[in-house]
Amino acid sequence: MARNSNGQSVLAKHLRLLNAFDTWHPFLTCTQISEASGVPKSTTHRLVVELVREGLLEELPDKTYRLGVRLWELASRTPGALGIREIARPWLTAVHQRVGQHAQLGVLSGLDVLCVDRISAPDAVVCATLIGGRMPLYASSNGLVLLAGAENANLVGRIVRQGIHPLTSRAIRGEAELRATLRQVAADGFAVTPGHVHPDSRGIAVPVRGPLGDLHAAMGVVVPNSGAPVGPIVDTLQWAAARITQALADLYSATPNEEIPVKGAPVYSGVSRKSLSFLVGLTQQVHRGQLSHQ
Repeated sequence: MARNSNGQSVLAKHLRLLNAFDTWHPFLTCTQISEASGVPKSTTHRLVVELVREGLLEELPDKTYRLGVRLWELASRTPGALGIREIARPWLTAVHQRVGQHAQLGVLSGLDVLCVDRISAPDAVVCATLIGGRMPLYASSNGLVLLAGAENANLVGRIVRQGIHPLTSRAIRGEAELRATLRQVAADGFAVTPGHVHPDSRGIAVPVRGPLGDLHAAMGVVVPNSGAPVGPIVDTLQWAAARITQALADLYSATPNEEIPVKGAPVYSGVSRKSLSFLVGLTQQVHRGQLSHQ
């Protein structure tokens, strides 16, 4: 991969430009992209042109840019976060209907928990999570569940080196407290974070596992920090997580054609078996050159 004189690849610069956009800044000018990314303006302009050409950015009539729909198209093909979101949605909805407030689903992404879905009541307690938003693993109940179940033993060390920055006086403040909390989460099978993100809010989360026991995601709620017993909510979350595990098992076993095994099958969630069989046939025609692939 081509690299410039400071050792940074062109791809890395493209990603820096894309990362300039966030929930609060969905529309940016070329100058704003340059300022947010730290890439010189002349280079930014050239890379922006390339990103627009590939559909990763879209230029609007007022000369601002937004993330392109091509990014969504590519993301929709992953058997990761989007697949688990589709499978979990009915059970996340059931949790929300029973608990009210906020129900959310998160996956591990680097040193953060990435929120892939959330359902909220209009008058719910304060919640700092947005769909597509990130939060440090140590800061939330979803994050602690993911961190406690992570296979990578170096994650805690990386977090400590990066720094732990508590959001409230109740939040985890250092390595010793973080490690003790993770041992408790692993033993309990759930995480509770009273007042860690906001004094009025309490997060409660459980792991969502695949059929083989591997950790897929974390499902949690944010409710008032009232001190009420967490047992009923944990029971509800664990009930929903078990249903998701079963849905994953059903989907993994739903391969309609041995020639094209459905590895990472969650990408096909929400597709009926008849439709899936038809799609497999179309794919085979494409592979044989009988149908153009657009």
